[in-house]
Amino acid sequence: MTVHYFVQQISGISDKSVKNTLQLLSEGATIPFISRYRKDQTDGLDEVQVGTIRDLAQKHQELRDRQQTILKAIDGQDKLTAELKAKIEACFDSNVLEDLYLPFKVKRLTRGEKAKKLGLEPLAKMIMAQRGGDPQQMAQRFVKGEVTDEETAIEGAKDIMAEYMNENPSFRARMRTLFQRKAILGSKIMKGKKELAEKYQDFFDFSEPLYKIPSHRFLALYRGEREKLLSIKVLPEKEEAMDIMERYFVKSEDACGDLVKETCKDAYSRLISPSLENEVIQEAKEKADLAAIQIFSTNLKQLLLAPPLGSKRILAIDPGFKSGCKVVCLDESGNLLTNLNIYPHPPQSENSKASAKLFELVQAYKIDAIAIGDGTAGRETENLVKHIRFDRDLEVFSVREDGASIYSASSIARKEFPDYDVTVRGAVSIGRRLMDPLSELVKIDPKSVGVGQYQHEVNQTNLKNALDDVVISAVNSVGVDLNTASPYLLSYVSGLGLSLAENIVEYRQENGAFTARTELKKVKRLGEKAFEQSAGFLRIRNSKNALDNSAVHPESYKTVEAFAKKLKVTISDLIDKPELLQELKAADFPEVTKYTFQDLISELKKPGRDPRKKMKVLEFNNSIRTISDLLVGMKLPGIVTNVTAFGAFVNIGIKENGLIHKSNLADVYVDDPAQFIQLHEHVEVEVMEVDVARKRIGLKKVKMDMVGNS
Repeated sequence: MTVHYFVQQISGISDKSVKNTLQLLSEGATIPFISRYRKDQTDGLDEVQVGTIRDLAQKHQELRDRQQTILKAIDGQDKLTAELKAKIEACFDSNVLEDLYLPFKVKRLTRGEKAKKLGLEPLAKMIMAQRGGDPQQMAQRFVKGEVTDEETAIEGAKDIMAEYMNENPSFRARMRTLFQRKAILGSKIMKGKKELAEKYQDFFDFSEPLYKIPSHRFLALYRGEREKLLSIKVLPEKEEAMDIMERYFVKSEDACGDLVKETCKDAYSRLISPSLENEVIQEAKEKADLAAIQIFSTNLKQLLLAPPLGSKRILAIDPGFKSGCKVVCLDESGNLLTNLNIYPHPPQSENSKASAKLFELVQAYKIDAIAIGDGTAGRETENLVKHIRFDRDLEVFSVREDGASIYSASSIARKEFPDYDVTVRGAVSIGRRLMDPLSELVKIDPKSVGVGQYQHEVNQTNLKNALDDVVISAVNSVGVDLNTASPYLLSYVSGLGLSLAENIVEYRQENGAFTARTELKKVKRLGEKAFEQSAGFLRIRNSKNALDNSAVHPESYKTVEAFAKKLKVTISDLIDKPELLQELKAADFPEVTKYTFQDLISELKKPGRDPRKKMKVLEFNNSIRTISDLLVGMKLPGIVTNVTAFGAFVNIGIKENGLIHKSNLADVYVDDPAQFIQLHEHVEVEVMEVDVARKRIGLKKVKMDMVGNS
């Protein structure tokens, strides 16, 4: 099966789109570039569809590689027939492929293999054939050497038959279907682990059909077993399994048939059941991983695309109690102006001194806004700041700290601030996150930003690949200022990577700001392909060519010139003039394809516009300071901090986040919470339940504001 046909059959994407996308990928085109600038070739596929084609092509290659490994192994045993070779080469189901290989796998010396070495395989075949006769009499001629009697011979034959049964591809396919459709996942508490496993108390004696279990519940059970606190079993009803097995293998009611029936029980319990149980658990794990990674990816993209405050002078505070609060002041470009410590909270409680110092800093450095980390002492620090009478109007923002400590100890932070310790770097990161979350968060491992679900349980390679795709997508959807971006942000631009990104920064430092996109071609090792892939996503604010500050690709500049000529205006006159652009008709430009024409008109109407929403301050209820202040029925403002498969977590201004279970998200049935609520959304919630001892808060969504917050 060709890769083209394989991808098309599984994805359902049109033949032409798959073929052209595979060609573009093979030529080194990136997903953002293909989905943005090659719509005519792909028939308008989006990033998700292009990514699906890429992933399926990789899966096809993995299966082809496995086929070749299996063929080589069987051929090395001189057992590769033309029929078997054809079956293997035509098989693109990994489970069936392994079933075909199972009889030829080099195994440790199993009971069946030992019996074969004793010459008992002919006896096993005679019994298995069930054509009449007395097994005892059949066994007599095999009594010799280590086979001391007929019973030993028959037991050895049964071991061989058990392996025949286990290695029968057709039968395994039937049993696999049974496990997939009717297996029950059950869990028990491990002996002596009750106290340690308190968080798993819902699973101490639990069972649910495997096909019904949601991904988050499966991963919780999987984690419990991995921590050796729970034991799990995934099996269908044994009676049904044995009925299928006996119908398949037992062909007579004579003595040979009875032995085959006995062997069925042994083969099922010793070989087939453990093998298929592991297989369906792995399949369920892969399915749960996929769901968890999708949730993580959705949340991460929303986090990366959080509203930026923009180029403002920021006073940022990394709050703390005993160690004090680290304060930094940043200029409009995020450069560090000064730093110091204040100690407004216990045990020092230097409230007045801290307030006076903050007042001085705001005045001296002409601060426009204040960013306060939302971790320990965050709410107390926010309360302090809001009671200071500054000499100007200031907005105060609570900024999520997740990952700031990871950044502050990283090589990136050490390179940016070699002369400052981790506390200063952490505070700077908080301030920069307010200015531009995307530019700052790309410096941190996505797994550290606090928006995942069971991220340590999922396949780490798949998680990393998916999150890298999300970061690349977010960066390229916003666009990057070529003259101000850090090498870490530039490295995610389509077609670049860290090496070229560092070369761009080096060129900038040596030659000054870029004045045109074409100047990129002068950057060391940045060739035509890298230019093609990256140029449309890079912005130059004060370029002589206004298109350099838009998402119009340089390859389309001549087309835009033709647009301007048609209307008898300059390109600058054409930009951001919807009423003028409406006069252009696709029919007047037959050389321009449908998608390109539509995209150019759309971009020219809003050139280079940031797709992110506007920043908005959220005011928490000041009367609520701890979980003990909550009462059932209270209605409170909050901000969504994480969305999971079972609901959404909301910051209501205290240490503990509340949970809106998906059943309390809407008046209709909610399957996917992400369809009803998003990260950063401002929500009004009603307190439904408060468990102070377990520090759990149950909430219900009352209403939602679609404008986000950092």
